[in-house]
Amino acid sequence: MATSKPKKTNTAQSSSQGVKFARRTTSGRIVNLSRDDDMDVTGNQSGQNDYINYTVMMPPTPDNQPSTDSHGGDGSKEDKRMSVMKSANHKSMLLRSQTGDFDHSRWLYESKAKYGIGNAYWQEDDQFGVDGGVSMSDFMDKPWKPLTRKVPIKSGILSPYRFLILIRLVVLFFFLAWRWRNPNPDAMWLWGMSCVCESWFAFSWLLESLPKLNPINRATDLAVLHEKFEQVSPSNPTGRSDLPGVDVFVSTADPEKEPPLVTANTILSIMAANYPVEKLSAYISDDGGAILTFEAMAEAIRFAEVWVPFCRKHDIEPRNPDSYFNLKTDPTKNKKRPDFVKDRRWIKREYDEFKVRINGLPETIRKRCDMYNSREAIKEKSLAKEKNGGTLPPDFQVEKATWMADGTHWPGTWLNPIADHSKGDHAGILQVMSKFPEPDPVMGQPDEKSLDFTGIDIRIPMFSYVSREKRPGFDHNKKAGAMNGMVRASAILSNGPFILNLDCDHYIYNSMAIKEGMCFMMDRGGNRICYIQFPQRFEGIDPSDRYANHNTVFFDGSMRALDGLQGLVYVGTGCMFRRYALYGFHPPRANEYTGVFGQNKSPTDTIPAKPALSGEDDAQPLNVHPDLDLPRKFGNSTMFNESIAVAEYQGRPLADHMSVMNGRPPGALLIPRQPLDAQMVAEAVAVISCWYEDNTDWGDKVGWIYGSVTEDVVTGYRMHNRGWRSVYCVTKRDAFRGTAPINLTDRLHQVLRWATGSVEIFYSKNNPLFATRRLKFLQRIAYLNVGFYPFTSIFLVVYCFLPALSLFSGQFIVQGLNVAFLLYLFVITVTLCCMSLLVSRTWSFPTHPCGLRQFLGLKMPKSA
Repeated sequence: MATSKPKKTNTAQSSSQGVKFARRTTSGRIVNLSRDDDMDVTGNQSGQNDYINYTVMMPPTPDNQPSTDSHGGDGSKEDKRMSVMKSANHKSMLLRSQTGDFDHSRWLYESKAKYGIGNAYWQEDDQFGVDGGVSMSDFMDKPWKPLTRKVPIKSGILSPYRFLILIRLVVLFFFLAWRWRNPNPDAMWLWGMSCVCESWFAFSWLLESLPKLNPINRATDLAVLHEKFEQVSPSNPTGRSDLPGVDVFVSTADPEKEPPLVTANTILSIMAANYPVEKLSAYISDDGGAILTFEAMAEAIRFAEVWVPFCRKHDIEPRNPDSYFNLKTDPTKNKKRPDFVKDRRWIKREYDEFKVRINGLPETIRKRCDMYNSREAIKEKSLAKEKNGGTLPPDFQVEKATWMADGTHWPGTWLNPIADHSKGDHAGILQVMSKFPEPDPVMGQPDEKSLDFTGIDIRIPMFSYVSREKRPGFDHNKKAGAMNGMVRASAILSNGPFILNLDCDHYIYNSMAIKEGMCFMMDRGGNRICYIQFPQRFEGIDPSDRYANHNTVFFDGSMRALDGLQGLVYVGTGCMFRRYALYGFHPPRANEYTGVFGQNKSPTDTIPAKPALSGEDDAQPLNVHPDLDLPRKFGNSTMFNESIAVAEYQGRPLADHMSVMNGRPPGALLIPRQPLDAQMVAEAVAVISCWYEDNTDWGDKVGWIYGSVTEDVVTGYRMHNRGWRSVYCVTKRDAFRGTAPINLTDRLHQVLRWATGSVEIFYSKNNPLFATRRLKFLQRIAYLNVGFYPFTSIFLVVYCFLPALSLFSGQFIVQGLNVAFLLYLFVITVTLCCMSLLVSRTWSFPTHPCGLRQFLGLKMPKSA
């Protein structure tokens, strides 16, 4: 009896404190089901199931409470009679009649009203008079959710595909061995040419097939992104968006080849994207400095003031006006607002007037220039006569300038080019046409711009027109130089940690595309991703796709396969970059792959950044690969240099879980950005000058890489060579759409440019044979295939001439058509067809319905 009373006390204490334990999941992280702050999870784990103690909050029930003496209480008989459930002596009423055990189910339903207890319903009053410290909030702790997930290819299709590769590889080996061992003595030259070509074809096929052994699909969860970054929480009491900023780059060069109306529609689709307005900034680089593009963008921004709220009000898709109004489907489908038809009719009329104004801009600019030039000519003539005694000098001429609407000279390229005003010789131009929006939503009024925008945010993102300075004698490096100029200017103005680059004819078809890409960047491990590549989809292609503009095999087959390795190649447009990776820095962690086939994996050592000393600008350690040498020379702009660390910090994923490494705390990006001032704009103009890149690392280690026609492939290769990863984001609804060459001349010119760039890569220091150990073996093979594939055309042309040579000579590549030769060809052909069917069925068919039918040459049904 001496130990019975202390035992009751311990029981009471344990019931209030609970049982402590936790478990370790298969991913290695510890799941703590306790709300205790003093829980120790650093101890050694033991046991087969890898469990340690954790806390389970157990609600008090009559069988886990210390018994009390009801006869010693002061309550009246009536109170005891009215409170049957509160007395421990009446616990016998809740016992099972057969076993005598306590009936928990009966206790839940009889003492806790109709629904019992749980996370759906919780009764606040305590039935036993004992405060167990349990409330409904204990059941409402939400587990950590990832933003993305991998969707593996079904093994029932992937395994046969790999098996077919193995079979074809073995058959090719025996076929080539048979071919080289069985020459044709009557036509050795014909036999030799065919054997060499067939050996090259086998080698080229092997380079292309090896990286395709591990294809994957990926999926994003936009609901989780909204929950983490855009909902009210203790770290975000105002409900502002905690997403990082995004700068969207659009490049154009010639308004005659790239119509301003197409470019304006692309800008409108960007301005109306479904992303926080205060975090989105748009830039256009006009490398030709044309006033036509400048004024077309000004018209587009004015139209965006009504188009963007209209898209938000009625959830318009796509948000390119030209594509939306040309849709063949019913525009009223899924539209529920009663004023939609009226609003659409009004906005359609406004867009038609906008198109007329854009189409009439060349004539408007010409008439304006003629008017101002005639006035200036009269003034110049009068001044010349005064200086020359009342007569005009014989060599008198008046320059025909290009004028802006405010009566000032256009600083870019004139309609009649002269010195300082031509395509290769003009000043730098930067014009902020739409300033930074307010940090909080600005709701419209019932008569806002002739439409009812009540309760609709009418803000539009910041937009800037950029035309870098060009002068004779400077190498401006074409598109790569223009992109680097926008990188520097945007770093001064908005400094978004992520950059999305688009061609002027590629518009946002899915307004959620930027958020889809942000899911990968903000997920666990996202700080190792240098860029997100979206597939290219095209419009206006003939049904038969005679020039193969869809590139289905490449975008739906090869790119998905590369995504299963270290990442896919950068294809020039529709790509979201991490600004910090674009600056040439290393990822926060990377691996090295050693061995013949890169089978040995080990973490890399961080190379510390060292400032360049005077006289040692070009010096670097001999044992360090040039791509691993950190950039040191970004130029003499203090504002730009200070923005680098800010962009790196803001681009980190959210540190909302212990497994997220190198993250930022929630709510760190809620502070509104500072407004633009004259000093910032002046600094942005300075960094786009033609001399800024002198004696810097721009184009070599920083930004887009110079020296190649295909600067996109080289830029992506350099990032992979430093250890970064890239991801392929295939959305259910196409992210972007653009136009493709519609005639053979343009298509051949495009293919020739790609082939020329690949040959340049093969004969340069960017050859993957000289890559670092941070590049995976199969990733190296994939980049080797990029450099080797243009040479296949030489062997293909020769092989195509062999039948004609056989007819003229009367000989054949083999001495006779025996069974072995025909059997080898049959197996090689059948395996190739089966592999193509599996690729189309497995990789392209789920997200691109025309993939398999297109491969088989079948027509699509009208419902598709």
